[in-house]
Amino acid sequence: MFISPKSDVCMKELFRNETVLRYFISAVLAIPPENIRTIRLKNTFLWRRERKQKQGILDILAEMNDCTKINIEVQIKHYAHWDRRQIFYLSKLYTEELKAGSDYSHLKRCIAIGILDFNLTDRKEYHHVYRLRDEQGYEFSDVLEIHILELHKKLEACGEMEEWIRFFRADSEEELDMTGTNNPGILEAIREVKAMSLSRRLRMRYEAHLKQIRDEKAWKEYERAEGRTEGRAEGHTEGLAEGRTEVLHRIIRNMMDQKMSDQDMLRLSGCSEQELEEIKKRINNSRTE
Repeated sequence: MFISPKSDVCMKELFRNETVLRYFISAVLAIPPENIRTIRLKNTFLWRRERKQKQGILDILAEMNDCTKINIEVQIKHYAHWDRRQIFYLSKLYTEELKAGSDYSHLKRCIAIGILDFNLTDRKEYHHVYRLRDEQGYEFSDVLEIHILELHKKLEACGEMEEWIRFFRADSEEELDMTGTNNPGILEAIREVKAMSLSRRLRMRYEAHLKQIRDEKAWKEYERAEGRTEGRAEGHTEGLAEGRTEVLHRIIRNMMDQKMSDQDMLRLSGCSEQELEEIKKRINNSRTE
């Protein structure tokens, strides 16, 4: 089985490799790879002040030697308000380490990199960079920066950025071999993808990831069907809630079978911590009966 480079499972494993991560960041930020002396991966759950506060969950969180924090996220499908969600995560990333009474000078520069398997804009550019500037284009601050890579756009050049996009687009080993790149980071990434495709553990995780996507699609089809047949009549909400719980139950049971962590289950299922605990408890109880 070929594991797609743009899948959540593959992406997380790929960026554990420091060579892959360094050369990818180098291409996106247009800085020489030798300028990135050290990179360390950090916990991908953002701190929250209160229990009721929404917790941010990032795909890949790296910190560079100059203390710049970088969040890399792959997004396969278009969510409503994706732009606001991106700003929410970046804002939490920026403020999470400022303790009460701390000086604002302790705040670190934060960069978000979104790899999108859909078109966010109707412009021809496939690499967008957003920063804080005024109407005349004068920069207010460089502390927040968002990079968007749109994988579906027609490539206009043959630079490092385009080579990375071609790599993420690959749907087979043959397409990986046809990239014809000399970039050490991409060559290392190709080796990693081929190794992952041979790994039984990662194949199981990838299959679980695909099943979760299918379950989400089934849930949406169910929701649409319910809406067509029952409209907004009383009891419709209860029916949808029961259907959502049933789908979540299947998704989480499958992920538990794959021995996934609670963090991964929360991120992939989209349920709340309370829902996860309740569903896990029901699943465990049913297994002991």
